[in-house]
This record gives sequence, structure tokens and C-alpha cells, in this order.
Amino acid sequence: MKRTGIVVLAGLFVIALSAGVWGGEMAKKPSGETSSLVESTATVETLDYKSRMATLRGADGSTLTFRVSDAVKNLEKVHVGDKVKFQYYESVAWEVKKAGEATPGVMKSEGVKRSGAEHLPAKLEATQTTVTTTIEAIDKQKQTVTLKGPEGNSVVVKARHPENLEKVQVGDKVVITYTEALAVSVEKVAAK
Repeated sequence: MKRTGIVVLAGLFVIALSAGVWGGEMAKKPSGETSSLVESTATVETLDYKSRMATLRGADGSTLTFRVSDAVKNLEKVHVGDKVKFQYYESVAWEVKKAGEATPGVMKSEGVKRSGAEHLPAKLEATQTTVTTTIEAIDKQKQTVTLKGPEGNSVVVKARHPENLEKVQVGDKVVITYTEALAVSVEKVAAK
């Protein structure tokens, strides 16, 4: 048992040396995420099927009148008194990578899913954009980093956690992913 413990410790020591951990050479690169979800429900006040005009009343009493998109194929299933539920999700995630571990660029993906004709109208729409930037300059005194975008534009960003400036260097890549999604669904109100 003692021999196994020594072999494991020796193995960890070799791994630590080969990874550059010994002496603090390899500080973990910073990363993080922030997100929020907002939910709201409104009641269908008026609905004109021919003109596709609808009025919704929010929980606070405010109203919104708008034309329902032609993309909503099963509008006839919606009636005055039905509830319309909205959910909006937004997040920003970021990760610093060593130079050479990521390539500057932009990648965008979008998706839309609608309910089938046999269901009440519902839609989920999501977009995700990932931008990989390069750290161009670090100003520890001002606690800022200058990021160079994939198209050559630069922006100065204030560090939210200045201690992370010790873990990054000029040339590192910052991968930023912005995600937003909107879900809208109609729910029947139970008969009283």
C-alpha cells in the first residue's frame, strides 16, 4: 500500500513538472459566465383573426397591441382570455486561452422551432455568437485589457476581477460567447 502511494505521488510530481505547475508557471486561465432569465405572462384581451391584430394585457395592467406574424399558422386556436407566456434568456460566457489554442474569428448559429399545427402556437428562437479576440495590451495600473477583434478593431475593457490580469498575457485569446433565446407559448385558461 505504501509503495502504491509513493508511485502515485511520484506520478503527480512528474505531471506537475511537465505541465509547468511547479513554481507557479502555469496559472489557470480565467473564465466565467453570467446569465439571466426573465419570465412574463400576459392575457389575450382582443384578437381579430382576419386582420391578425391582437391586444395583450400584462400583469401590471399595461397593454400591447400588435399584428401577429403570418408565421403563426394556428392562430385560430388562440382565444380571448388565453395566457401568453414569454421567457427571455441571455448569457455571456468567456474563456481565456493561450496563444495558439484558438483562432480569431466570429461564429454565429441560429435556430427556430415552432409548434405543430395540432398544438397551440409556440415558438423558441435562439441565437449564439462566439467571437475570439486577441489580448493586445494589458494595463495593470488602470486594470484594463485591450482586445483586438477578428476584423482588426480594438476595444479597451475594464477588468471586473483585476487579480485575473496576473493570469493573462499579450497574445492570449479571449473566446466570448453571447447567447439569447426567446420562448413564447399560448396556454389555455381552465374553464371555470
